[in-house]
Amino acid sequence: MQFKWATGITNPVYQDALAIRRKVFIEEQSVDESIEIDGTDDSKHHVVGYLNGQALATARITPLDDDTLKIQRVAVQQGQRGLGIGRKLMEEIESFARTNNFKRLILSAQDPVIPFYEHVDYVITNNEGYFEAGIPHHDMEKILS
Repeated sequence: MQFKWATGITNPVYQDALAIRRKVFIEEQSVDESIEIDGTDDSKHHVVGYLNGQALATARITPLDDDTLKIQRVAVQQGQRGLGIGRKLMEEIESFARTNNFKRLILSAQDPVIPFYEHVDYVITNNEGYFEAGIPHHDMEKILS
């Protein structure tokens, strides 16, 4: 799997990320487009995982401070889930974090995929969940050693 990174919205990597997000969040999960495409993508880092030239997975990354990265919009194409692609994507993000001296990764996990994040060593940081875009979520984090 090859990963490509981009910042902003004027590049092909972002267009691939957006295509995956549209399919997964807007079409599959019925997230309102105004929530998914929230007008902040231009200031974010975008990573896309490719296999044989096909964009299969994406995430959006935001540095919050010198120590913390926020991970959002993690998505794997339907039909490609359960094959380890999401794990490889999270490893790529962790590698980026370590290379750039970040110590903490945080994310807002949809409740059905909490086991996936726990499998890659994230822990829930709030016992009381909440709804985002009509989907139950919990905050999670991973401290890098």
